[in-house]
This record gives sequence, C-alpha cells and structure tokens, in this order.
Amino acid sequence: MGTLLLVGCGKMGGAMLEGWLARGLAASDAIVAEPIEALRPRKEGLRCVASSGEVRETPEIVVLAVKPQSMDAVLPDLRRFAEGGAVFLSIAAGKTLKYFAGHLGAAAKVVRSMPNTPAAVRRGITVSCAAPGVSEAEKKRCQELLEAVGQALWVEDEALIDPVTALSGSGPAYVFLLVEAMAAAGARLGLSPDMAMQLARATVSGSGELLRQSSEPASQLRINVTSPGGTTAEALKVLMAADGIQPVFDKALAAASRRSKELAG
Repeated sequence: MGTLLLVGCGKMGGAMLEGWLARGLAASDAIVAEPIEALRPRKEGLRCVASSGEVRETPEIVVLAVKPQSMDAVLPDLRRFAEGGAVFLSIAAGKTLKYFAGHLGAAAKVVRSMPNTPAAVRRGITVSCAAPGVSEAEKKRCQELLEAVGQALWVEDEALIDPVTALSGSGPAYVFLLVEAMAAAGARLGLSPDMAMQLARATVSGSGELLRQSSEPASQLRINVTSPGGTTAEALKVLMAADGIQPVFDKALAAASRRSKELAG
C-alpha cells in the first residue's frame, strides 16, 4: 500500500490499523503518531511516535483520526507533508474540505470521510468526498484503506456529508436506543429486565445479520415475517401509523443533519 502515517490511534484509528494490517499492509510501512502512550499499538515492525514532529520522511498518505477538537493542534506540523504531495484522509466529523485547505494549503489533497462505529468489528460503512486535486488513483487508495473496516461509498457534493452523518454516522446510536426501547417494553409486559435485554439484543443483532446476508430489500424481509392478522401485523399498525416511527425518524435525522452543518461552520 505504500508508506502511511496514522495520526491518532484511539478506537477508530486503532480499528482501522488492525484492518489494514489484516489486509496486507506491512507494519514497517506504517507509522503511528499518538501522544498517549497507552494507546500506541505494540506490534513488531510498527513504528510509533508521540508526535508527527518526529517523522522526517513524507508519507504517501496521512490518515487523520484525531478528535475534531484536537485537529487545530496537529495540522500545523502536517502542512509540510501536504506540500510534499501526501494525500490526507480525514475521518474527523465536522471538518470540511475548506477547513483543511485553510490549514494545509489550497492545493492540499484531502479526502473527507464519515465512518461509523461498526468499523470496530469491520462492519462499518464510510462515505467520502474528495477535494478537486485528488486523483482517481489516490481515491482508489483511500477506498482500499476504508474497505478494510467495511463498505465505502463516495459523493461528489460535500453538502451530502451532513445527511450521511445523520443517517449512518449517528445511526448506530439509534439502533442501540431501539434495543433499549424494546427491552424496556418487554420488561413492562412482565419479562425480567435481563431476559428482555437478552431477547432485544439477540433479535436486533440477528436481524441485522439476516439483512446483511439477504439479497431481498428490507421491506420484503419485513413482509416475510408479518403474517396477516398476526401479532407482528398488529404491532406494525402502531409503528407504521401516520404518527408512528417514520415522522420521528424524519425529525431526528433532520435535527442531526442540521447540527452536523452547524458544527462544520
């Protein structure tokens, strides 16, 4: 894959690194810059430093996996790599291509990406948008890196990153809330809280795996489990009513998308 510098090795950065190594990236071709010693991975052949300032050679690609609020502090030293032709792949929420151009230079080759937390188990999905100077070959390289932890899609219009953030970036939290709500409803019907939670977790995770493996659309899978006049149909009358789950999700995603835009400035 060529020389790679990973800046930040927290949960997402660490998950990505594991995916890259599993996909064939040689440890000797990667450098990890992580100020917190406990987060620095200990792998044979992998070079770890406390700061990118210790890196003298220009990497082919720099993956920015630090928290958005830390980005201002790490970018000044990285500008020299941008001037040397490195491609930057950012997974920081709210940091726009315009922001990176302001810190790394107008000609900096930057890919802005929005992954989600299932990347930790290599079941994530990431949507990216590239700055004009990024070549197709460089986009392909970024695609390969992102696919190490799940699916990877692209958009031409950076404004679409806001609804992407609302749907898939924040989406895992909605699924976890669904599990909480199902378990709470089951407990109110008399199940023990522990059993209700076990049933809810297994149902949601199992349904997700069924959805992943099936070629049928979600709507058909729903129909498959819904017997006319049965218990599922009765529940769906409530969930699919005019005041049911859809308007709630419409409102929730609109709020998340709006907030994503606000955070991007």
